[in-house]
Amino acid sequence: HYLVDAVSDYAIYRLDPNGCVASWNTGARRLKGYDAAEIRGRSFSEFFTPEDRAAGVPQDILQRAARDGRVEVEGWRLRKDGSRFWALGTLHAIRDADGTLVGFAKVTRDMTERKAAQEALAASERQFRLLVSGVVDYAIFMLDPHGIVTNWNTGAEKIKGYAVDEIVGRHFSVFYTDEERAAGAPERALATAAAQGRYEAEGWRVRKDGSPFWALVIIDAIKDETGALVG
Repeated sequence: HYLVDAVSDYAIYRLDPNGCVASWNTGARRLKGYDAAEIRGRSFSEFFTPEDRAAGVPQDILQRAARDGRVEVEGWRLRKDGSRFWALGTLHAIRDADGTLVGFAKVTRDMTERKAAQEALAASERQFRLLVSGVVDYAIFMLDPHGIVTNWNTGAEKIKGYAVDEIVGRHFSVFYTDEERAAGAPERALATAAAQGRYEAEGWRVRKDGSPFWALVIIDAIKDETGALVG
């Protein structure tokens, strides 16, 4: 009991079989804003938004936990003052030695900052995709580590002549002349980019209709946080 009460980063509390609060730790008081005396005996549905309550979400969570033993959910929850926070919650069914349901153990963590960071990253990625897709003077596209085209911008379609569904999934060596392919130029370009981080060269390239054009080509290696090549 003392260990649970001392945990301040998680709301840890117990519900009776009907979903009413039976115990309340320091983390629950800090996160949700209620003192133990004022929340004990009240339904945990009070922590849910009006739209979730109207949709029967609290009851559904209780039923799923009773059926499966454990349920994990994410969503907006309410503090005592009415403010919302994004919560990651786990509800465990508690049964006695006879298997009778005697209540639930609830653990909730405030994930608002992580959700905000994820949404900011998603917005940034959307803006980047829109920017790249709208560039028409440069062919900008990605390859997987083996040189297979994985995405394609408007400029690439304009310069090379392939629609996105015609080129994604094909090897980028299709843009090289027969002579350069035979000499292994595409493979050398990828190997150089992988080893040195960047490859830059000028040379003849071939459009979908077979016409040649003189190109300045830059291939930048993309690595993940562990240093592994991802494309």
